[in-house]
Amino acid sequence: MAKLFETIGKVGFGLLVAGGVLKSALFTVDAGHRAVIFDRFQGVKEEVVDEGTHFLIPWVQRPIFFDCRSRPRNLPVITGSKDLQNVNITLRILFRPVADQLPRIYTSIGEDYDERVFPASVMKGLKSVLARFDAGELITQRELVSRAVSEDLTERAATFGLILDDVSLTHLTFGKEFTQAVEAKQVSQQEAERARFIVEKAEQQKKAAIISAEGDSKAAELIATSLSDVGDGLIELRKLEAAEDIAYQLSRSRNVTYLPSGQSTLLQLPQ
Repeated sequence: MAKLFETIGKVGFGLLVAGGVLKSALFTVDAGHRAVIFDRFQGVKEEVVDEGTHFLIPWVQRPIFFDCRSRPRNLPVITGSKDLQNVNITLRILFRPVADQLPRIYTSIGEDYDERVFPASVMKGLKSVLARFDAGELITQRELVSRAVSEDLTERAATFGLILDDVSLTHLTFGKEFTQAVEAKQVSQQEAERARFIVEKAEQQKKAAIISAEGDSKAAELIATSLSDVGDGLIELRKLEAAEDIAYQLSRSRNVTYLPSGQSTLLQLPQ
């Protein structure tokens, strides 16, 4: 009986050890990730391991995992423009590694490749592109600047085995002196526009006054001509029309008494 228990114990221990070895020989690559295998005798293998569960040799081999999904990163930079103005700019990029080049990336750069590549090489490219434009062009031609930055950085990132899915300039400001100069220029332009508007308004008012005076003179001339043609008949007609209007207004007023012509103001009271 003792030998039976001893045998069962050995078998259980063997199964336990085998289970542990089997578990250590398995590894899982999550969705959106890839892995490269480091072998103690052969170094980093060229094969890239896809998603799923895979085998390896315990102790001899070790998996290194990489996230191959697009990830954002904001990079603030202070640089100079073509006209030597200080530019504060924030660059936002979406990046991911090229899966087939993960062994080279791990061997030449390391797992923290984004911390090594972007602050140095990408920033150098950004500064070289911005140095081609002056401050005014950076404001008025922002789309062109963004496209030039994207093309340059995409080419630089490809040399490190990286893909830039999106490159955009999210923040762009200038130094205090330049900002004050731009504001002062805008104020002076607005004042000049206002002065020009006032001058144009005065000229238009002058032209309107001249046209109005010419119209009044022409109207007076036409009236004088018509009066000379018809004689005093038109004047008498206008007097009759005025007298008729006055009589009509007085007849409608309760506080006015109209007396026919030739009647006494005493209303012919008895003497």
